[in-house]
Amino acid sequence: MSGSDLAAAVEDVLAVDAGDFRSRAEDEAAVIKEELDAGTFDNPQAIVGLEYEFYAVDRETSALARVPRRLLEFIGFEKELGLHNAEMCTSPQPLNAYGLAAQEAEVNARLRTALDCVRSSGLRLVSDGMWTIPPEGEPTGQYLGRSVEDRGVRIASNMSDSVRYHAMANTAGADAVGMNVGAPHVSLSADTVMPESLITSIQPHYQVPHADDLPEYFQYALRIAGPLLALGVNSPFFPPDLYDDAPAERILDDGWMSHRIHVFEAILNPDGGTGKVRFPRDLDSVEEAADRIAADDTIVPMPIEESNRFDDAFATFRQKHGTYWRWVRPVFEGASKSAANARIEFRPIAGQPTVRDAIAFQAVFAGLMESLTRREHPVASLDWQDAHENFYAAMHDGLDAELTWVTNDGRETHSYDEIYADIFDHAKDGLSSRGLSEDEAAKYLWPLRQRARRRTTPADWKRREVQERLADGDEFAAAVHGMQRAYIDRQADTVIGDSSFADWLDD
Repeated sequence: MSGSDLAAAVEDVLAVDAGDFRSRAEDEAAVIKEELDAGTFDNPQAIVGLEYEFYAVDRETSALARVPRRLLEFIGFEKELGLHNAEMCTSPQPLNAYGLAAQEAEVNARLRTALDCVRSSGLRLVSDGMWTIPPEGEPTGQYLGRSVEDRGVRIASNMSDSVRYHAMANTAGADAVGMNVGAPHVSLSADTVMPESLITSIQPHYQVPHADDLPEYFQYALRIAGPLLALGVNSPFFPPDLYDDAPAERILDDGWMSHRIHVFEAILNPDGGTGKVRFPRDLDSVEEAADRIAADDTIVPMPIEESNRFDDAFATFRQKHGTYWRWVRPVFEGASKSAANARIEFRPIAGQPTVRDAIAFQAVFAGLMESLTRREHPVASLDWQDAHENFYAAMHDGLDAELTWVTNDGRETHSYDEIYADIFDHAKDGLSSRGLSEDEAAKYLWPLRQRARRRTTPADWKRREVQERLADGDEFAAAVHGMQRAYIDRQADTVIGDSSFADWLDD
């Protein structure tokens, strides 16, 4: 899409009446509630899926690189926020041994094809939490901040032609997003939401068998969010040219293990106010989930294109859900009545070093959703405020965070060993209840068990790499870039197949 065409499309968005859009979304929430009452969103068994984001780098230098749009379409990946981003969405599968194997096989097969295709363009796709090497000859702030005006419409130069994202910088609702990052020793402002493209993630989905039970699953998902985030932290550094002139030791001492969480919140939340990206409250009913989405602040009232899908009956609601940013969020969707589903999308986990690590998180999340609900695990009684504090403690400190948990026998504990023993035991129980053998369940859990046993995450690995380079005399920027190249080089040999991040720790 040319710049002028994109500006015209943004103008079409700006012409949509926000009040009418909001009213339609609220009316359509009533349609969803009617279908909930009718059992339309119920399914006989749990279903799992996965969204998986990548960024592209130059094969020779590991500098950030843009992915040609035609190439992205050819490899069957979807465009994401930045021109350097690519996203894969798996086909939903039943939660059983064959379904999880199919998820892993699909990711490996499609990623293998994509890696082979982008190689001819001198590119590599990276699975990570945040990139740190900007494009050749282009400082990070310049790459993220460059924009132009076309017919009075602000267009980010390095953003994909997703009209919704460009419209955020131009709509009257733009004041509802911050577009500012303020992490330790880092300050970044922009005219668009482009700085969000610093970060990449995986997003497991779990489809609940009975939609009325969604609040119970949701409650447990919030309680496990902190401990799983702590296992998955993978963004301890920004690109070095974004830091102020603080000594490297202070940057390391003050830095967080998951800056990705902060970037998403800081860019898309208003300065000093309650934002749309946040740790959500518990739900009292499945109907409340629909009402929350409908009542959420409208930033971009997009025009609606309808087809013959079942969920076109709530097309405006679905469009609004696209900017309903919560770290755990409910989803109501379905191209047909038979495919209609209510599911939970789990969004805290960064992109991981290998596919096997990503699938491990998918399996652990799904196993916990199965076991904790079926066993009526007492961690449901953990106060919401404690779950909230767990989440942000994990963001700051990873596996060194002090977390609060309620054990299987109802005791409150802060014991690291008790917390993760309980989590893995119930994840294994949940997978076993879906027909996985003991060996199959153990295979999926092994990569994350090793992290917990060794108290080492990808963020820890990155910090250690940087510290070693600093000790060898590197300047901070060279140390971070050296770490990043080592990460990418190691991943090139291990991202697909049976290897996991745990194997990196054995070398």
